[in-house]
Amino acid sequence: MNTVLPSPGAPIRVAVIGGGQNCEHDIGVATAAAVCAALPGERYTAVPITIGRDGTWHGSDGLPFPDGPAGALRLLSTCHVVFPAVHGPRGEDGALAAWCELAGLPYVGSGVRAGALAMDKHTTKLLARDLGIATARAVCVTRPDGPVPLPLPVVVKPVAAGSSHGVRRVDAPQEYAPAVAAALDLDSRVLVEEFVDGREVDVAVLRQADGTLLVGPALQIVTAPGTLFDTTDKYDGTADFRIPADLTPTERETLKNAALTLFEALGCEGTARFDFFLDGSRIVLNEINTMPGMTAESQVPKMFAAVGLGYAELLTELVEGALRTVR
Repeated sequence: MNTVLPSPGAPIRVAVIGGGQNCEHDIGVATAAAVCAALPGERYTAVPITIGRDGTWHGSDGLPFPDGPAGALRLLSTCHVVFPAVHGPRGEDGALAAWCELAGLPYVGSGVRAGALAMDKHTTKLLARDLGIATARAVCVTRPDGPVPLPLPVVVKPVAAGSSHGVRRVDAPQEYAPAVAAALDLDSRVLVEEFVDGREVDVAVLRQADGTLLVGPALQIVTAPGTLFDTTDKYDGTADFRIPADLTPTERETLKNAALTLFEALGCEGTARFDFFLDGSRIVLNEINTMPGMTAESQVPKMFAAVGLGYAELLTELVEGALRTVR
């Protein structure tokens, strides 16, 4: 399938794929709806496609394509670029990127390798350590039995899931097995990490349409001492975001350099969010998101808005970058 740009002055058709066959389905629906609504209409025509919780593909009328993904592919053949808005497994992990590449479609965001590596939290830690970036001590487990492998408290999380689904803090030995079992409902591997009681600070990196990299001002997530920034906090509208984060010049520079190093090492495209903990003088990588929340109220758009790049402008940079990128 060869993508041909429209004639001058004609709108660019952007296929926005949302939803997803995973625990982050609702977030993918919200992101896709926000992207469709905000893409500048004078230049773009949004073509919404939704992947259901059961894996069925639906068109803009809400009805499933009679022949599944094949029907979706025919619709995609009328589009000029794809905007994947599926968070989590079977989307952010490189699955949608691979589908677009096999179909010969330009797409927004990171490619197969970057998506797969960043989604796997265990692999992310190995890469970060090799680059000299600190991470919390962690052990990968596949069963809920056995002793807690690290001193309490620990954080238990699926290796490849997002939006804090399946994440629990464990303070007592009897809490460990149920926490691991719950995480195993979402993934076959589970990460058991030391609990880092530090400030949570996010850094976003954007590959602009001209190829240059822009780092947004760091964002601090304010939570009660000793608590996790969980799924409820992320999406119920109560999250306390501080932009810019209260950082020393040294902390700011160290975080920026770490984010840029990881972005380049993974081979990211589009935008990615890098989540860190500041534990005293120690800067610790938590995780990487190559398809971060992208509604206007999400962290990444808020960070770039703080430096004058509004939501619609951010989406434009992402789409134009995808059209100009030769993979």
